[in-house]
Order: sequence, then C-alpha cells, then structure tokens
Amino acid sequence: MKNPIDNYWKLKLESVKENLENNKFEVFIADTAESAKQIALNRIIPELDIKSVSWGGSMSFIGTGLFHALNADKNLEVLNTFDRSLSPDQMFELRQKSLLVDLFITGTNAITQAGHLVNLDMVGNRVAAIMWGPKNVLLIVGRNKLCGDLEDAMFRIKNYAAPVNTMNLDKKTPCSKIGVCHDCSSPDRICNYWTITEKCFLKGRIKIILVNEDLGF
Repeated sequence: MKNPIDNYWKLKLESVKENLENNKFEVFIADTAESAKQIALNRIIPELDIKSVSWGGSMSFIGTGLFHALNADKNLEVLNTFDRSLSPDQMFELRQKSLLVDLFITGTNAITQAGHLVNLDMVGNRVAAIMWGPKNVLLIVGRNKLCGDLEDAMFRIKNYAAPVNTMNLDKKTPCSKIGVCHDCSSPDRICNYWTITEKCFLKGRIKIILVNEDLGF
C-alpha cells in the first residue's frame, strides 16, 4: 500500500467526521493545507455570502494561507485581530467587534474521537466566538489535534499545546522555560478558560475542515 500513514489518518478523520456530523457540525476533509484553503475559498465561503470576517489566534489558519487570501480581499470587511500595530485598547475593541461578524475563523486545541471540541483560552475571545456571536464559524484542524477522549484532549492541551504556544508567544511562564505545566499564577498565563463543545447549535453553524496533515500546535 502506498502512503500507509496518510491512509491510516484518512480512516481516522473519516470516523471523526461521522461523529462530528452526528453532533450537528458541518465537516469537510482536506488532504493538504492548500486543499483546505481551496475548500474554504471555493466551497464554504461562497455559499455563505459573507460581508465581514475575523479570526482568533490559530497557527493552523495561518498555515493554510487562508489568512493572507482573506486579508487581501477588498470586497470583505476584515477585522484583523493579528494586527500587532494596534494598542491593547484597540485590540480589545476589535475582539469585541469580531463577535458580530458573518464568519469567524480559528482552530481548536483538540477534537475527541466522539466528535467533541476541547479548547483552553487565555483571553476567551476565541472560545466565545465558537460558542456564540458570529453567524458562522470555520475551524481548520490538523490531524495532530485528534485525541481519544476528553482526558486525552486535556492532557494534550496542558502538556503540549499550551507550553509550545507560550514559547511561540514569548510568554514569561514556567512552562515556556521547562516545557511542563506548573498550574502557574503568572501574569502571562494563557490557561484560563476551558470549553467543551459537545454539539453545534444551530446545526451547521460551526463548519470544520479536517486536514490530513499536522497543523498548528
């Protein structure tokens, strides 16, 4: 068999896709990050007829190239929450406005085999948008985010995703120095808001592209 690893993950993704769809999410599978971008641009977004878009912190989103494509679209009102030239007050206001856009794009920290989303946020704007506010939500999720169950998902987040993200963001936390969670009280702590999304309401509001590649943390 050619590409047995990719085939293994394809089977896993198809199984999770079925469970996610049973939980009322709308789900697509992409072989690569590039094909995930094309699915978003050519299939998902045109059907939504969106006029405004924003996003939460997600290396998976950036990794597909979709961030750059949408940021350059002059036909969209783009609320760019990655704009580092903004002051803290301006960033806060933009994150608030992002809860009212037609489409909010981000990733998820983990997906369980049962089709549940598990996330841990610092500020809370990302998980808030996933739960309520924007008319539509698009999550781009690499195969590395798949976990067996809730316990596995939470372990992955606390012991891998969070420490790596603190390093990426140059946060001054114990885990950024030694790679192990200390359940710290640092001002830079990014582990503040846990959310578990078992089902999507309204049906199809949250759309998920599962990618047969590793993406993000």
